[in-house]
Amino acid sequence: MLKISIIDSRTHRRLVLEGKLVGPWADEVRPAWERAKAELGGRELVVEVKNLIVINQAGENVHLELMREGVKFRGCGVIARQILKELARRVERKDKEK
Repeated sequence: MLKISIIDSRTHRRLVLEGKLVGPWADEVRPAWERAKAELGGRELVVEVKNLIVINQAGENVHLELMREGVKFRGCGVIARQILKELARRVERKDKEK
């Protein structure tokens, strides 16, 4: 199961992803990001990954797509931060190949 939350502050809006980022739940990330992106009112949007239990290729793919579009990510926890670092490296390698 994947829990998706939107948390607003005066300067930021956070899209928080928690749990299993696999299969059909991974497909929910992009529409959730699109909804969170609406009505920002000048605030910054950050995708926060925390309490990540599992991520499969579908989950990685959606993160890579959003990273390539310039979406800012923040990882909470050792596993989430490590996964985000590895995905960021993959994006950088792809960009250098172009």
